[in-house]
Amino acid sequence: MHRDLKPENLLLDFDKGIKIVDFGLSNTYKTGELLKTACGSPCYAAPEMIAGKKYNGTNVDIWSCGVILFALICGYLPFEDPNTSNLYKKILSADFQTPNYVSDEAKDLFHCILNTDPEKRYTIEQIRKHPWFNLVPCECNFKGIKVGIDPVPIDTNILESMSDDYGIDKNYARMCIQANKHNHISASYYLLLKEIIKKGEKTIADVRSPDYDPELFIHTAQ
Repeated sequence: MHRDLKPENLLLDFDKGIKIVDFGLSNTYKTGELLKTACGSPCYAAPEMIAGKKYNGTNVDIWSCGVILFALICGYLPFEDPNTSNLYKKILSADFQTPNYVSDEAKDLFHCILNTDPEKRYTIEQIRKHPWFNLVPCECNFKGIKVGIDPVPIDTNILESMSDDYGIDKNYARMCIQANKHNHISASYYLLLKEIIKKGEKTIADVRSPDYDPELFIHTAQ
């Protein structure tokens, strides 16, 4: 979980896709595990975190997403106060006002996400099924991969180029990419991959391509 979601940590790529940055306060999630470290930006912090209770990391991230959604639709934050103590009181009681021009569907979703009871707070699955979320049909056909779970498609031509041009061991480069290592090897690979995609050339590693088929690279990933 991220634990510091806010607009400043959301970037757009050239395809208008959202990229989350600044994982300095993030933590890994284990089913059933509760965290206790209070962190993040106060205006986006979940009430259970502010109250000093142990919390589910996914639930606090969803609360932060609710604050971001409110700001995107309304143009201001739901919880603001120059006095930190008053700010925390507003968050703990979910004391926010929604403008009249906001639709009833959006207002309902705000209250479903910004629920002070983390057990009753909407999950991602519930948000996806909410009427407001489905007002506009989603035409996203991006299959994508789950890093750390799905095998990462690797363009062997890029590995060959890295070996020939920069003397980088191909097997080590493959290991770094498959393990999602954040080092100069992986960075070099993905920069070269980005250039290929920008040129419009086909590559097995372009998971955003409509031609992307995970079955094509499963055998090469062994």
